[in-house]
Amino acid sequence: MNMYDIIAKKRDGNKLSFNEFEFWLKGYVEGSIPDYQSAAMLMAVFLNGLDEDETNWLTSVIVDSGECIYLNSINGIKVDKHSSGGVGDKTTLLVAPIAAAADLKFAKMSGRGLGHTGGTLDKLEAIPGFEVEMSVTDFRRQVKKDGIAVISQSENIVPADKKLYALRDVTATVNSIPLIAASIMAKKLATGADIIVLDVKYGSGAFIKTPEDAIKLAETMVKIGLNNGKKVSALISSMEAPLGYAVGNSLEVDEVVEALRGEGPDDLLELSTALAGELIYMSKVKTERKAAVLCAKKLLDNGSAWKKLLALVKAQGGSINAIKDNKLTHANYVVKMASLESGYIESINALAIGRAARDLGAGRLKKEDSINPNVGIVFHYKVGDVINKGDCLATLYADDVMGATQVGGDVLAAVKIMPEPVEIPDLIYGIVDEQGFTPWLKVL
Repeated sequence: MNMYDIIAKKRDGNKLSFNEFEFWLKGYVEGSIPDYQSAAMLMAVFLNGLDEDETNWLTSVIVDSGECIYLNSINGIKVDKHSSGGVGDKTTLLVAPIAAAADLKFAKMSGRGLGHTGGTLDKLEAIPGFEVEMSVTDFRRQVKKDGIAVISQSENIVPADKKLYALRDVTATVNSIPLIAASIMAKKLATGADIIVLDVKYGSGAFIKTPEDAIKLAETMVKIGLNNGKKVSALISSMEAPLGYAVGNSLEVDEVVEALRGEGPDDLLELSTALAGELIYMSKVKTERKAAVLCAKKLLDNGSAWKKLLALVKAQGGSINAIKDNKLTHANYVVKMASLESGYIESINALAIGRAARDLGAGRLKKEDSINPNVGIVFHYKVGDVINKGDCLATLYADDVMGATQVGGDVLAAVKIMPEPVEIPDLIYGIVDEQGFTPWLKVL
């Protein structure tokens, strides 16, 4: 067996075997197969795809490339949630404490943002003192004690995925459904949860652009989970516009605190309680999805979830006072962006806003880039709202006038205003589980 023949086989559209995937990725992790051959292999997969068997085999080989975290010693139902990436997406910081308040064990190894999308770890690190690095032993101990832990991915977990992800990012092979599915599910399978709920996004600010492709990705990931003995379902949600009002790490944490205290944007609350409700439903705490979502809302409204967020912050060294008293640091240079026209907001381009926040310093172009947690953008209007010329559309938080000036025009250009009322699109398109796809309106 050699890499040249494996590449040629997939280039010609033929099916690979488990052993061929294993030969490729074992050699790539160990260094005997170079980047250029793996890049050629990724492009062959990108162009010709993988069938269900191949996608399962690729996922298994990625899982087996490193250590797995076993949570069997923890009593109770272990749950996890994953988003395919978006702008202003801070749902994990709401879903995790809601799930923990429902007596589920929320155990998550999370990632950082890349490109225009934000990362949960970057948001948590905006809280002074918050530590995302933790040993597996301490991770298990915290989940067992507090029912909630969100930490960075161990270097020994799915090392093949780390190498492939970096290579995909520079070889134009990111947007491949089997490669995305294998990457996401390998990390989920390696970290031991019994139940996994996915948030698969589509739209301008997502890697997947259409709801149809989002459904295909969700179906692929759900099948992988089911084939590995996990309970998995996936919500399909829109990322045409930023989620919530805030984009930028400390600003997003502020918004999470508002939501947990009974305030916050309707779209953020809707999606977060739907995701948390799905975890509650799949754990059989509630036997109907509608009742499970109502349960999630109750745990949010009665303060139970807020207490669990405080427990998470305290357990991982973060400043309780900083989030309780709204003392997170924000950039000193603040610019109010006035609307240039009157009318109804038809759209806010999530991709453009994500890039603008990144250019302010809230995101990174390369994994090794540093993040400025204090900068970002806060909108004061949502799609469908009426705005008058001169009203403050958004507030920019920047390090200096130059940074604000560079992105100010981009923020205004990302907002489309129409003279007539506009239809507000649904945030949640539907759900995929072992029964297939169901429109969200039929669920609730």
